[in-house]
Amino acid sequence: MRDFSDATRRLADLIVGFGANVQPGQIVAVTTSTGKEKLTREITRSAYEHGARWVDVQTYDPWVKRQRIALAPEDSLEFVPPWQLVRLEWLSAEGAARITLSGPSAPEALEGLDPTRAGRDVMPYLPNSGDVMNRRTTNWCVAPGPTVGWATAVYPELDPDTALERLWDAMIHICRLETDDPAGAWLERFASLTATAARLQERNFDAIHLHGPGTNLTVGLFRSSLWNAAGFTRADGLKHFPNIPSEEMFTTPDPARVDGYVSTTMPKELYGSIIDGVRLEFAQGRVTKVEADRGADALRAVIAKDEGASRLGELALVDGEGRIGPLETVFFDTLIDENAASHIALGTAYGFMVGDETERARANKSAVHVDLMVGSAALDVDGITEAGEHVPVLRNGGWQI
Repeated sequence: MRDFSDATRRLADLIVGFGANVQPGQIVAVTTSTGKEKLTREITRSAYEHGARWVDVQTYDPWVKRQRIALAPEDSLEFVPPWQLVRLEWLSAEGAARITLSGPSAPEALEGLDPTRAGRDVMPYLPNSGDVMNRRTTNWCVAPGPTVGWATAVYPELDPDTALERLWDAMIHICRLETDDPAGAWLERFASLTATAARLQERNFDAIHLHGPGTNLTVGLFRSSLWNAAGFTRADGLKHFPNIPSEEMFTTPDPARVDGYVSTTMPKELYGSIIDGVRLEFAQGRVTKVEADRGADALRAVIAKDEGASRLGELALVDGEGRIGPLETVFFDTLIDENAASHIALGTAYGFMVGDETERARANKSAVHVDLMVGSAALDVDGITEAGEHVPVLRNGGWQI
């Protein structure tokens, strides 16, 4: 098998120095999983080279989670240890950097278990994650961490070593690691996305209409909804790039103004279960019907978490010019797949993406955030003005504005 040590090091440096933008003296919290040890160690090395005061690593084992789902008392499955919540609040108060490695390390770990039980245990996602994110107190980045388990799920026809090589090749391409200056390559791509987001902002649409095979959904926006791409800014002005890769532009919708129906175009890994062929119906912002070819019970369990879990917290548009969609590959990792296709998210919203304070208070709140990919070349996207005019926004993956 080929040696990917150089790619691992380059990816770590991109995550630490560009994505999370780690600063001297910072605490750096890393959330990872088994099978990602080499990349985790390189991230630790890079963080200390950037002047980190302490790198705190939490490693999750999906096989340990299997034991909880299979054997824990029914009324304990939503329990979150208080010290986990306190730790995240402390990281927020400390102004820490946070790094999370995505991608399943053992996709088969929860096979055969009750998906309803699995859907009730959403850790390592924490219920106060949305609050911390909306305070903008930490600089953070989520990035892929290739593993053999993930590779064999994406390329089941290949032997494990060959599958891992192919997954690494895909991540090198997707993350622009083959260039002499990956950060510079991302800044160039982000400049294009940001310019398009600015044009969307100028139109100040009242709603966005998604229509195509299996989808006819109108998503209302706040008058002060903001469109953003690529970068976030901490409350103190520190710039960081939360997703590597990132090909989307997104906004916060009005959770009370979503009507119609929508169908997913890609399967999704949801807290250990695979959901596919999802069809949702909305009325006055709330999901009123859930159907799926696979995993409906798991999704219903998540939607039942709280009041906000059945409403939208995000709408994101993705064009056809990125590097992920053209691969025509399902990666079973939300970070990658959501940047291949336009998507919606049930659950907590980016409150800071609403400019008016009164409207911001109405942004959706939930203990979960579940992205669902609904885009394809066949999905048309229109902006709807306050006067009711429909303006083409996306056609065949190309911007019309």
